[in-house]
Amino acid sequence: YRDEPSLQIDFCGLKFPNPFCLSSSPVSNTGDMCARAFDAGWGGVYYKTLNLDDQFKILHPSPRLAAVHSTPAGERFGVGIQNVEQISDRPLKDNLKDIEWLKKRYPSNIVGVSIMGYRDEDWEVLARSAELAGADILELNFSCPQMVRSDAGHHVGQQFDLIERYTRVAKNSCSIPVIAKMTPNITDMLPAALSAQRGGADGISAINTLKSISHIELNYSASDSQIYKPQPSISGNSSISGFSGNAGRPIALRFVAEMARDPRLNIPISGMGGIYTWHDAVEFLALGASNLQATTSVMRHGYGIVEDLIDGLQRHLRNIGASSLEDMIGNSLKYIKEPSELDMSTESVSFINTDKCIGCGACVTSCSDAGAQAIRLVNGAAQVDQQLCVGCNLCENVCPVPDAIQMSTRRRIRRPYL
Repeated sequence: YRDEPSLQIDFCGLKFPNPFCLSSSPVSNTGDMCARAFDAGWGGVYYKTLNLDDQFKILHPSPRLAAVHSTPAGERFGVGIQNVEQISDRPLKDNLKDIEWLKKRYPSNIVGVSIMGYRDEDWEVLARSAELAGADILELNFSCPQMVRSDAGHHVGQQFDLIERYTRVAKNSCSIPVIAKMTPNITDMLPAALSAQRGGADGISAINTLKSISHIELNYSASDSQIYKPQPSISGNSSISGFSGNAGRPIALRFVAEMARDPRLNIPISGMGGIYTWHDAVEFLALGASNLQATTSVMRHGYGIVEDLIDGLQRHLRNIGASSLEDMIGNSLKYIKEPSELDMSTESVSFINTDKCIGCGACVTSCSDAGAQAIRLVNGAAQVDQQLCVGCNLCENVCPVPDAIQMSTRRRIRRPYL
């Protein structure tokens, strides 16, 4: 294409070649890993969270990952993965050396660096050190859900006064943009984001991982009589820790949208949480994010997944006739309403395309046991009683055949119980 839409995006005053970045995680653990990501086409990286190893030595549990698959024999990582890993366990001097090497080798790519301290002095030292090593932007980790210290990670991210305080300390210790990474393990993220903004943050990143228990393995042959074994199992025990992947995306979209639509928050958002496809990326951008981060999809498919993300996003822009990403950022926010503001004068009604219906009965079962009892099988095909149908859309969602069930809109009809 002669006039390819531009994926270049401005975030916190920095020009990213494209919005796709590695998030601070196992996929951005070393300079070599980040270099390979840049070679694959990623626009930026957020280097795995730096730690002052002379203050606290990080030790990771092993094993530390437990995936939830779509089905026992289905898509690996299809639902997501639980991780008990903490921040970087590498010496600070080695990480700083890697960051310096990385920025010199890739001067046009954005090198973000995540940091985490435990007191004011730690945040100062880490902010200055990261900038001196060549960081373009700092990300303050207020959100790791499995830190073994009670004065770190999401414990800080749930205390608004500490968010504001440590943000101000870091911001005053460097001359580069600073963004604050929010924990989703909180009822309302907006007060936390506003606290970071008061502290001088130039942007927000969200979300980090969700505290979880991925699953319980049933071990009937266990010699130690431990039949019910939480995963990941570390010498027979496990821990509540961060979960990421597809299942977390709707939650991430909710938090991003809530922040983006509030006029009190006037700093940009880096969105993350289950970005696997270009369509996922579009959802985050349309709900107000102007920078994107990914981990779990990279853990499953490698750095090369960015080629599909870039190609799909460019095709989307061509399809809508847009020349840049700026044309679409936040476009869905105006359609997000409070429940009390929704149109109650109309309703949907389903109808069956009998040429496509295979008569499996999935819609009949769901409508009968969880809907309006409006569908039955007639001569091997589903049939809708449109007077009973309330347009809940359950039938379309369970149907295995695309477009076999479609929805139309009508004026709401009166029912005896209304």
